[in-house]
Amino acid sequence: MWKTTVRFGPVPISLAHMRNRVVVRTGTALTGVVLGALLAGVELGFLLVSGLGLIPVVAVPRSRPHVVGFVHRCARQLAVLEQRRLSRFHQIRDLGPYSDRAAFQYVARRWPIGLLGGFVLLLLLLGVVVAISMITAWLFGGHWSFIEEQGEVSIASLMAVALPGLLLLYLNVMGIIGVPVLDARLAQRYLAPSTEELLARRVSELTLSRAEVVEVVNDERRRIERDLHDGVQQRLVALGLLLSRARRTEDPARAAELVRQAHEASEQALDDLREVAWRVYPTVLDQLGLRDVIAVLAERSSIPVSLYYDLPDRPPVTVETVAYFVISEAVTNAAKHSGADKIAISMTQTAGRVTVLVTDDGRGGADPAGRGLSGLAGRVAAGDGQFTVDSPVGGPTIVKAELPCG
Repeated sequence: MWKTTVRFGPVPISLAHMRNRVVVRTGTALTGVVLGALLAGVELGFLLVSGLGLIPVVAVPRSRPHVVGFVHRCARQLAVLEQRRLSRFHQIRDLGPYSDRAAFQYVARRWPIGLLGGFVLLLLLLGVVVAISMITAWLFGGHWSFIEEQGEVSIASLMAVALPGLLLLYLNVMGIIGVPVLDARLAQRYLAPSTEELLARRVSELTLSRAEVVEVVNDERRRIERDLHDGVQQRLVALGLLLSRARRTEDPARAAELVRQAHEASEQALDDLREVAWRVYPTVLDQLGLRDVIAVLAERSSIPVSLYYDLPDRPPVTVETVAYFVISEAVTNAAKHSGADKIAISMTQTAGRVTVLVTDDGRGGADPAGRGLSGLAGRVAAGDGQFTVDSPVGGPTIVKAELPCG
C-alpha cells in the first residue's frame, strides 16, 4: 500500500513572502499605468487621424460606411491591446465579446484616463527627484539649485517642504490606485457584455448543460448496465454453475471444494456489486464527508497520492458529489493511462467557489473530448461550474473544476 500524504488547512506565509508579493503587485500596477499612458497617446493620435480621415466623407457620402468600418476595426485593435493590458496588469477580466462600435466608443473615452495616469506618474517622479536632491544636498552640505537665495539646504527648509511633499505623495498614491479603478469601470461599461447579452448567454449555457446532463445520465446508465452484465452477472452465473455441480457430485470432498469455490465467487460478486454501487453514488459520502472519502480513495490508488484539503466548512451535497466524481475519474484515468509516478489532489475554497485540482506527472496527451472527461465536464456544467483539462504531450496533466458553493 502506498503512503498517502494528507495536509489540512492553509500553509503559513512568511513575512518575506508577503513583502515580495506586495512589491510584485505594486510593480505590476505601476507597469500597467505606464503602458496605459503610452496607449492613451496612441489613442489620442488615432482619434485625431480618424477625424481628418472623415473629412473626405463630406465630399463623397457613399464612402462613409467603408471609412467608418475601417476606423471601427482599427479601434477594435486598440481595444484588444487595452483588454490584454487590463487582464495582465490589473486582473480585470470578463470582458468581451463586444462590437467594433463599442470598441470605438471605449477608445474615444479612454484616453483622458490614460493621460491622467501619466500625469500622476510624472508628478510622482518629479517629487522623488526633488526629495532625493534636497536630501543629498543636506547630507553632503551642497547647494540645491532650485533655491535661488541661500542655496544651502537646512533642517528648516526640509521641514518646510516635508508636509507638501507628503501630501503630494498621498495624492500620487491615490491617483495610481484610482486610475485602474476608472479604467475598469470604463472597460466594463463598453467592453463587457450587456445584461441582455448575459441573459442570452446564460440561456444558451443552460440549454447546453441540460443536453450534456441528459447525455451523461445515458452514458452512466449504459456504463452501469455494462458493469452489471460483464461483472456481477458473470460472477452469479459462475456461482450457479458451481452450486449445481456441488449438488450433482457424490464425492463429499469434491462437493466441499465446489462449495468453497462458490463461496469465493459469491464474495467476488458482492465486491463487484459494491464497486458498481460505489461508482453510482458512494453512500459513505453522506456519512463521512468528502474529506474522508477522498482520503480513502487516495489510499486505494495504485499510484502515490498527496492530498491537500483546505475547506473551512463542509460543502453542499451536490458540490461534494461532483467533486468526488471529478477526483475519482481523474485518479482512475491517471492510474490507467498516464504512466504517472505521483498524483496531487488539492481542494480549496475562495470567494464562495470550491476549486478541485488533480495533477499527475504522467505522459500527458489526455483528450478532453473523451467519454470520461467529457462526462465530467457535463457533471460540472450541470452544477453551474467550470471544468478545464490541461494535458500537453509530455505532461503534466491538470484537471481543474470550479464549483459554486453558496
